[in-house]
Amino acid sequence: MDFTAFDSSKLDEYSKKAKEQWGQTPEYKEFSEKSKNWTKEYESGLMADFSRIFEEFGPMISKDPASAEVQAQVKKIQDFITENMYKCTDEILYGLGKMYAGGGEFTENIDKMGGKGTAEFVYQAIKIYCGK
Repeated sequence: MDFTAFDSSKLDEYSKKAKEQWGQTPEYKEFSEKSKNWTKEYESGLMADFSRIFEEFGPMISKDPASAEVQAQVKKIQDFITENMYKCTDEILYGLGKMYAGGGEFTENIDKMGGKGTAEFVYQAIKIYCGK
């Protein structure tokens, strides 16, 4: 499995961008509080666990994104984020899904984890989950 999507240099870059864009939100403040004592090792392990969720989507890509199995996998994303980072509402999850499939590094890295087309499949499943 390739976890380069979440290497520490990228995490630092993503953290800076997140602070610029969402630094004043309650979710960002919650994330800052939860993550303030993380070690690089803990952060790396957490991101490896998060990556596995996307890897698990790979074998599901031929299924209906509305199926119970796929929808349960979407819930795993939302639950993981809520438990480890910040409260991930359906609105936030939907925004993340758009970002996952929006091209660029996130799309490329998710597709590396689950196989080509995984990012778009995850987005389609998230849209259904969020009732969009």
